[in-house]
Amino acid sequence: MSTPRQPRATLRAVAEAAGVSTSTASLAFSGKGPVAPQTLERVLAAAADLGYTGPDPLASSLRHGRSGIVGVIVEGRLLHAFRDPFAVSVLDGLSQVLDEIPAGMLLIAQHAGAPEKAIPQLSATALDAVVFSLCGPDDNPAVAHLAARGIPMLGDGSPAGPEVVQLALDNRAAGATISRHVRDLGHHRVAHLMMPLRPDSATGLADVADLDRATFADSRDRARGFLDVFDLPAGTAGDGLLAVTSLPDVEQGATAARLLLDRPPPERPTAVVAQSDLLAMGVVRAADELGLRVPQDLSVTGFDGVELPWFAGTLTTMDQHGERKGRRLGELLRQLLDGDRPDDEAAPVALRTGSTTMPPPA
Repeated sequence: MSTPRQPRATLRAVAEAAGVSTSTASLAFSGKGPVAPQTLERVLAAAADLGYTGPDPLASSLRHGRSGIVGVIVEGRLLHAFRDPFAVSVLDGLSQVLDEIPAGMLLIAQHAGAPEKAIPQLSATALDAVVFSLCGPDDNPAVAHLAARGIPMLGDGSPAGPEVVQLALDNRAAGATISRHVRDLGHHRVAHLMMPLRPDSATGLADVADLDRATFADSRDRARGFLDVFDLPAGTAGDGLLAVTSLPDVEQGATAARLLLDRPPPERPTAVVAQSDLLAMGVVRAADELGLRVPQDLSVTGFDGVELPWFAGTLTTMDQHGERKGRRLGELLRQLLDGDRPDDEAAPVALRTGSTTMPPPA
């Protein structure tokens, strides 16, 4: 049989054991008022005897109408987010502001193929606000649940809905910007490597028509920006110049890149525009395995602007300023917690030219 749980010691019990008033005991713990050294010693000794460690945080949160917890919903497994340096930089920036508020961060993994599975966990958790900080679907069942509870929500472009304040990147315009950079260097046969378009995306060649069935807005819109610059025909596998991955990591990027690059030179692209920096590193790996030099034989671009200390060069990429973006999410969150509803904002992004792009070989 389990041992019955002992009731939590109270500040009043400590005060009675120390022979002081409850207000004096409170001052001794908070350090916010003058307490004689002898009195402080008696209060701390009584607390140690009773096992009192301080005010009950749950009771305190109920008095103040807050739990002190902000939920951060992450699409897919947390493992994948922690392996993505861009995701980590955004969470780092957000956590810096949460420390200032102060508030704690609760990471909640939402299954990509069954997002409704997160709702029981959300319903059982006291939350002051929720942040959708990373890529996810436009339509998320958690939004209706959280809105019904009156919990403020903040997103980075998804999920869609008037209930969610957005710090949104114009992915289509950004995708067109970096694609235009590649075109202006003189590249005409250019491949595009996409992040997952749907929860069930499998790594392989893709078709332009697949974009119409996409549920992940970020990858869909970056691809449309690419197609605004490089008009590929709709047909089997997008003329062999489109590929999609099941995960936006180096391994899947390399697998997909081999499908794009392992072909006779006249059919091989002279550049690959990848939708993330990790995918771009996968392209660099595949190019090296196939004996192709970057950028002399193949130009490669990424997206995010993360630090790549293991890479000897500097990647041409769209810099999202991850830590700065996380801090801005935190500042908007602070306004939500204060009862204000800030306007939606456009997240800044900038082309950063590196050593992985140059004009195509003659």
